[in-house]
Amino acid sequence: MATVQQTRPEISAAWQSALIGYRRELSARRLSPNTLRAYSSDLEELAEWAAENGIADPRDLSYKRLRGYAAALAGRGLERSSVGRKLAAARGLFDFLTRTGAAEQNPAELLPNPKSASRLPRVLDRDQARVLLERIPAATPLDARDKAMLELAYSCGLRCSELVALDVDSIDFENETVRVRGKGDKERIVPLGEPAQRAASRYIERFRPVLADDPAERALLISKSGRRLSPSDVTRRLGRWVDEAAIAGRVSPHALRHSFATHMLEGGADLRSIQELLGHASISTTQIYTRVEPGRLRDAYVGAHPRA
Repeated sequence: MATVQQTRPEISAAWQSALIGYRRELSARRLSPNTLRAYSSDLEELAEWAAENGIADPRDLSYKRLRGYAAALAGRGLERSSVGRKLAAARGLFDFLTRTGAAEQNPAELLPNPKSASRLPRVLDRDQARVLLERIPAATPLDARDKAMLELAYSCGLRCSELVALDVDSIDFENETVRVRGKGDKERIVPLGEPAQRAASRYIERFRPVLADDPAERALLISKSGRRLSPSDVTRRLGRWVDEAAIAGRVSPHALRHSFATHMLEGGADLRSIQELLGHASISTTQIYTRVEPGRLRDAYVGAHPRA
């Protein structure tokens, strides 16, 4: 029996114009290609839904009808995080249209996000982090690279994308800092711990030249074929060393970032400092770490508050 191929609804000229204009603004923000693709996909889905429901112009999309779109997304069994992302894309589009005068109001402004389940991040304890990093022998170019890579990730709390984007001159050994290019192309300077300094210095001086065939290559972390590492390379190599350290469960590169923040908090660092080190735009993002060790915070409260 032949399958019937479902045709996608045609997006009107008004919607196409709105999407093109918003894509240009997003491109000017220098967002990552993956983020741009996600926004485009989500907004094309909104425009197609509008076409199916006879809404040929974004200006005709009311708050009530947009709630219908949210209900349709939820009815498809999408995860709440996916629904929230699609609705956030709609808010961004209509914020752009109102700012540029292409629409009079933002029907998505008051649209609530679906409540997401509270998930605490995976965190290694101090002994697990120590064992993981000390298990890497650093006797070969690839092992030395991995040791420098994971020491940097944990010492500086880097996102995986930030880690692979580091260049050789990103590290200032004299001042013991790393220059990091974060989300939105924002730059921050992060202190570099002594073990990470030693691992990075040893890798750069002794082993990176073996991997770098091209003298013009500026990437710090290089594959055996001489190219800049990708995030998937980092995940794969981390998995190998997690197995070597006999740590149960999956440990992602982001878990090292979570562990950095949690251990900083346990050591007495304030949330504002951790926010700056992580490159979080909002303190609310950083506050997730206050839920990781509630016992420690309770003890601090009892010890410090006069009416505890």
